[in-house]
Order: sequence, then C-alpha cells, then structure tokens
Amino acid sequence: MLDDPPILKVRKPVRRPTEKQIKAFAGANTSNVADCMDGRGAMHHSIKPLQMNSSTFCGPALTCFAYPADNLAVMGALHLSEPGDVIVCANDAFETTAVIGDLVCGMMKNKGVAGFVTDGMVRDQKGIEPWLLPVFCRGVNPNSPAKTGPGSVGLPVHIGGITVETGDVIIGDIDGVAVVPSSRIDEVITKLESLTAAEAVFEERVKSGMAEPDYIEELMSSSKTLYVT
Repeated sequence: MLDDPPILKVRKPVRRPTEKQIKAFAGANTSNVADCMDGRGAMHHSIKPLQMNSSTFCGPALTCFAYPADNLAVMGALHLSEPGDVIVCANDAFETTAVIGDLVCGMMKNKGVAGFVTDGMVRDQKGIEPWLLPVFCRGVNPNSPAKTGPGSVGLPVHIGGITVETGDVIIGDIDGVAVVPSSRIDEVITKLESLTAAEAVFEERVKSGMAEPDYIEELMSSSKTLYVT
C-alpha cells in the first residue's frame, strides 16, 4: 500500500534581498517600477488593494500555493515568514471561497509581514481594516477555507499573469502590484534612480504649463505622419 502523499511541500527561503535593496524601493510607485522593466512586471488589474488607506508596501516575496478552498499553505508561509516579508499566495484565482480572513491578517501583522497578495478572495473585510495590513486580492467572499491541503510554500507560483519566486521584490500601491525578479533587482534600482529624477523634472515642466511633449511637433510634421482626407 502506498503511503499518503505529503499535504504540504516546502522549500525554505535561500535568498533574500538586502535591507539596502529593499529600502531602494520604499516610496517607489508601481508605474515607475514597471517602466524600469520595459513597461511590464505588473500583475493583472483584478488584483487590487482591499482598502485604499493601507495599500502601499514593498518587501521580499514569500510564495505559497493554496489549493482552492484551502489555506494550509498560507499557514505554512506564515510560520516561515520574517519581518518585512510579503506573502504571495496563488490560489488558482478561485472565487467561491476566501483564502484568509481578519484573524489571519492579524497574525500576519503580529509577525511583521509587510503585505499579503493573492489572486483569490478574502473575507472579514471590516475586521481586516483595523490591522492596517496591505491586502491585495480579487474580491471578497464570506465562505471559509479548509486547512487540509495540498499546498506548497517557497516554490515558484504563477499569479496575476506573473511568475513570482521567493526572494523577488514585491511593490504595491493603489495602482496594483509590481514584481521585480531577484535577478534584476540591482538593474531596476539603477534605472529607478534615473527615472525618478527625470520624472521630477518632467512633472515640474507640466506644472509650469507644458502642454505637449517635446517630440510630438517634429513627429507631426515629419514623413512618419500621414495626413488623409
């Protein structure tokens, strides 16, 4: 007789961005981060902040996959989490049952988790609010999950059109969630510094009355533009 398979598969985190790397993304908006990755890197727009008053965060990803209608993997991720981690839970975009509620959010806050991101649902919205934990999800459903598995922690997950690995940097704000792969962290930080400075100059020009970008007049009068009747 075959033994029952394990209900939880775990790969303990082996890489983690440095504090200096994480701080480089503090205050950065997701749009600028995406611009530094060729205009990509953001999760699907359906993954939104649950509450606008607690929607900004950044930190290293701790991934988990929770089988639909179950949250055992989230409990495993919570157990392994370190202060500042962002728990990223793939749930196969399941809509019929919540993956967490207010008490789990409270425990995450108590452990120092910086944010929770899922392509599933949550519940107890009123109870989550006082914890001021950034929660990004696809919606709210009162149905409760089981804790029987199967699931995984620390393995790559696919969520919101993006593959996320533990150790990637996750940035969230009112626009959505951006993911910086661990292999590109330093590259994106360098680009972000330049982009932020350039954006500040551009913003001041717009505030001072700039009505069109510099390039458009030349383009509109060049052979690259065809006027038709």
